[in-house]
Amino acid sequence: MAPAITTLGETVWDLPPLILHPFNERIAPSTLLESSKAALMLSGLIPNEGADPDDLKRRLLSGRYAEMRMLFFLGKDVFRWIDQCVEWAERVPEFGAMEIRRQSFAGLLTKDPPEAVKEKLMRWGVADYVSIFSRAIGMNAVFVQPPAYETLNEDFLRNYHRYPDFLYRCYMESEPYQSLSPANFRFSLFASGEYSRMLESEWGGEGAE
Repeated sequence: MAPAITTLGETVWDLPPLILHPFNERIAPSTLLESSKAALMLSGLIPNEGADPDDLKRRLLSGRYAEMRMLFFLGKDVFRWIDQCVEWAERVPEFGAMEIRRQSFAGLLTKDPPEAVKEKLMRWGVADYVSIFSRAIGMNAVFVQPPAYETLNEDFLRNYHRYPDFLYRCYMESEPYQSLSPANFRFSLFASGEYSRMLESEWGGEGAE
């Protein structure tokens, strides 16, 4: 058995890929756009165009709830990946003396992912990936299902993003863990359809040999 290590040196390990699935929410893009517009109208930053305040509030809260659900389902994919990484790490004898926990991989994703992952997120138009992934983790650290709309306080929905920010910090501080660097741990990022096509291509290539 290889000796346990407490420093990672220059060794590079490949983690399971992070696969993100599409949101099966059937949310029209206009829902989020109208929510943002309603927020600006309610705050007086743009003219309200004679819109009814109650209708503006309904549009705002509807969009906020849609955003919250999207973050939750993103977090399910992230937690699935984290669990896969933990299972992988448990099979590596060299990590026996290190506190590599779920938070280790959550931190790798949110704080310092591999450069190739950052570049892909930017190509997808995801510039603020830190906030998005950390909030998705915060939501899933508390809920096993998205809470129903009617169970949520209006003030919570208006400012929901602040809560998963704190929940993420609570999750990361819940136990000590070894921080991981992209210099030692690599992983790839795929949309689920993209990953399926890649596997089909590989399987097809094997069959042709």
